[in-house]
Amino acid sequence: MTLHIALYQPDIPQNVGAAMRLCTCLGIPLDVIEPCGFPWDTKKIQKSGMDYVSQVTLNRHDSWEAFHKAYTDRRFVLMSTKASKDYLDFEFSDNDILIAGRESAGVPESVHQSIEDRVLINMQGEARSLNVINATSIITGEALRQIGLG
Repeated sequence: MTLHIALYQPDIPQNVGAAMRLCTCLGIPLDVIEPCGFPWDTKKIQKSGMDYVSQVTLNRHDSWEAFHKAYTDRRFVLMSTKASKDYLDFEFSDNDILIAGRESAGVPESVHQSIEDRVLINMQGEARSLNVINATSIITGEALRQIGLG
């Protein structure tokens, strides 16, 4: 198995491009769970993903249900500010798919509740959250370290 990153209905094409670049550089497949909050425009995505866009292993899914059906044998790990377990206290596996929610709203409560494993990055002071791709990068780095692929 191989670790995956999934973006749930992303709102910002530049973040999708950044995720494509991250996944290409780390050799990790990227799943995009649609619908996106923007029209899929390869030019806009390429602007932030640069030439990495053509190199990424990209899987697009029409819906949460289609994504879920495609990976019945995998463990989903939701990265969420609403989680209670710090990512540093979580044991990752190469069977995991790390799921990032929408930049504007995370994931719906039904999706949140359907994913048993949820992790967060503890923020300092009054800070609420990092950019979704920054947070994904941090958590992915720890997952790769643990499973020996980093």
